[in-house]
Parts: sequence; C-alpha cells; structure tokens
Amino acid sequence: MGRQRLLLALILGLAIGAIVIISTVPLRLGLDLRGGTQLTLQVETTDKVPTITEQDMDAVQRVISDRVNELGVSETSVQQLGQNQLLVQLPGVSDPEQAQRVLGETAQLEFRPQSPNTDQQFQIENQILQQHQLELLALQEAANTGSQTLLESATGDDATPGDLQQQIESVQQAIQASNRAIRDLFAPADLTGQALTDAYARPRQSGNLWEVVIQFDSAGANKFAEISRDIAGTGRSIGIFLDDRLVSAPSVDVQYAETGITGGSAVISGNFNAESASDLAIQLRGGALPLPVEVVETRTVGPTLGQDSIRRSLYAAMVGLVLVLIFMAVYYRLPGILADVALVVYALLTLAAFNIFGVTLTLPGIAGFILSIGMAVDANVLIFERTREELRGGKTLYRSVESGFYRAFSSILDSNVTTLIACAALFWFGAGLVKGFALTLAIGVAISLFTAVTCSRTLLLFSLNLPQFRKPELFCPGLSTAPSKS
Repeated sequence: MGRQRLLLALILGLAIGAIVIISTVPLRLGLDLRGGTQLTLQVETTDKVPTITEQDMDAVQRVISDRVNELGVSETSVQQLGQNQLLVQLPGVSDPEQAQRVLGETAQLEFRPQSPNTDQQFQIENQILQQHQLELLALQEAANTGSQTLLESATGDDATPGDLQQQIESVQQAIQASNRAIRDLFAPADLTGQALTDAYARPRQSGNLWEVVIQFDSAGANKFAEISRDIAGTGRSIGIFLDDRLVSAPSVDVQYAETGITGGSAVISGNFNAESASDLAIQLRGGALPLPVEVVETRTVGPTLGQDSIRRSLYAAMVGLVLVLIFMAVYYRLPGILADVALVVYALLTLAAFNIFGVTLTLPGIAGFILSIGMAVDANVLIFERTREELRGGKTLYRSVESGFYRAFSSILDSNVTTLIACAALFWFGAGLVKGFALTLAIGVAISLFTAVTCSRTLLLFSLNLPQFRKPELFCPGLSTAPSKS
C-alpha cells in the first residue's frame, strides 16, 4: 500500500508538472499550421562539375541555411531530397518572391586584402559585430521558447512579443551595417571562389588543434601569391567573404614577404577544433561551387488555412479521445474508468514532452499523436481482457489483476518495439512532414508504455485496497461473487 501511494504521488506530480509546462511553454507550429513558404531547389551541374557529390550537396545546403538565417526566420528547415534537390521550409514568410531572390542566387566567395592603416578599426568593428550576434542569439532564443525570463534577460525590460520582434529586426539591421563596415576595410576582390578548387579540414601535426587547407587553380594560385606577398608581415589579413559577410580573416607570416604563398595551396590555422574547421571548409566549398540553384517549386500556406487546419485537427483529436474514454468506461467498467484517468495523464505527459524537446507540430505530427492514443488504449485492452480470462478461470481478484499485467506485458512490449522500429525507419529515411509524424508517434508510444504498465497498474492495485471497489462484477460482468481459487 505504501509503495502504491508513492507511485500515485509520482504520477500526480508528473501530471501537475506537465500542466505547468503546457501552460508556460508554447507549442511550436510547423509550416502547414503557421503558414509560410516552401521551396524546392534544384542544384544543377555544369561543365566544371558534371557530377554532384554528397560533399557538394552538404556545401550548398550550408550556404542555403546561412541565407535562410539572414531572412530572420525561426524554426526553418533545409533538407536534402534525393541526389540534387533541397526542400526549404520558411514558416511565417508570406513573400515567396523575396525568398526566391535570396536563396536562388549563386553564393559569392571573395578573397580581399585588408587596406593599410585599418588594424585598430577592424578590431573595433569585429567586436561590435560579435556583440550584435550574441544579442541576436539571445533574442531569438527568447522568441522561440516564449520564456518571459529569457525575454527580460535579452531585452532588459518587460517587452511584449511584438516589441521583441522589432528588436530582432533592429539587431539584424545592425549586423548588416557591421558587415558592411568590415567589408569597407578591405580592398576590392581580385580573387573569387571561382578559382578555389577544394577546401578541407585536417588535424595539425602537433596538439589537438585543426586547420583548413585551401587549394586554387593555376590562375587563382598566381593571384593568391600576389595578395599574400603584399600583406605578409604587415599585421593585416586576407578577408574571406561569403556573400559580403566575413567568415575568416587569416594573416600571412613574414617569411612569405618576398614570394608570397606559392603553389596554389595554403593553410588557415588558428584555434580550430574538428567541428569549427569542418564548418569553415564547408562554407568555403559552398561559396566556391559554380553550381546554379533553380527554384523548381513554390508552395504558399496562408495563415487562414493554418488556423483552419489547427481547429479541425483539435476537433478530431478531442472527439476521438472522448469516444475512446466512453467506450472504455462502458465496456470495461472500473478498469476502463481507471484507464481513462491514465489516458488523460498520457495526453498531458505527451504534450509536455513535445514542448520540452522542441517538437515542431505539423498536421502529420498531430496524426501521429492521435494514433499513439490508440496505441495506448490497445495496451489497456490486452491487460483487461487477460484479467477477465483469469477471473473466469477461478483466480482471486488481486491475482487476476496481477496476472493480467504480467501475461500481457510481453505482447505490449513486442507491439510497441515494432512500432518504434518503424518510427526509426520513417525518421531516418523520411523527410519533412514524414519525420514529424514519426517523431510524435515515437514519443507517444514510449510514454504509453509508462502509463499503461505503471499508471494503470498502480490505480488498479490501489483500488483493490478499498472495500467498495473489491467486487468482481466491477471488473467482469456476470461475476457476482469472488472466486474461491487462488
């Protein structure tokens, strides 16, 4: 009895905690519910790049992701489709032509020598840019989570969501101004990404640091030698700009003052780890790729359609849940009523898990949630039918309930594991909306195991300790007296 009371306290605490999370952390809505723009981009081959490799697609995807972030859109998605396509989802973007202009242009990579007598100004502008970037991250985190604490920390006052959006736009404009100020400190580019043949990360010979190797064609090698010779030993740097945004500013050692860096290959070293070096290499390859990107499909989802989808989906979920609750209570009597309580706890825990893990809810995601409710009911049906069989076989009420859970557990576990395997396959090989369905279903199935095996069992065993509920007819119609067998 003491153990059951502790479990009941745990279940009650989890339910209260779930209610608090649901009421304080808003659900993230996907493109189909919030409205916005979805673009399908086709990466084309050229004479220089006749075959698109996985490495090429990673580089293009990185450039597209950076450009999406420049639009200031939160909860975006850039995913690869097949061998040469990208699916870009932009919730909240109502101007698809602007998105096409920003995403459809070829990335421009430039190598610019720093102008003389700009060292101090460059350090000041770079510090200002980093400060603005940190401020933007804090504001976007507050906007995505809806946390009032983060909101006050980022803005310094009691700002509203509308004020927060204005501050985000203001900081984005400040970042653009800082990028322009930094760009003006560097001379016009004579060397572009068209001359870059490769860029890759590798570990340094000593220590745990990494470096980035860049390689040019013959014409690019000559221009790079001239640029590196002019700035070697001066304290100035070579600004590597991607779409007019500085991504790296390496300096050149004084030993190259006479000849410059020759051979068409150079090494960018610094405090790189494996991840940061790989990120820079991908950015350089993405800017260097002479691959045209064509928008082959544009879909717009309006806010009216999104609101209508939410309303209809919620109606469907509520009607389905109520019908299931009524059926369980009428057909299974007391166990069905207790299962209804466990089902409500399941719904609360699942929605709270969506908020905690930052699940972006889409229409297929709602479908997966509704389907997981059916999976949770299936487990209770198996348990209660097994309990009835034990009662008809002559066992006592307590032993019948215990046997029902024990004998049905293997079937429940097998069915849920197979469902989780299917969810893993859908999430791993699927894309976009299919992944949302798989994720929400997997979370629901995992929580249903807890509620069906732990919550329902605890409620049933606790009720058996109360004399008014210790009646076989409340568990199995037609049994008015307790069986004599143990």
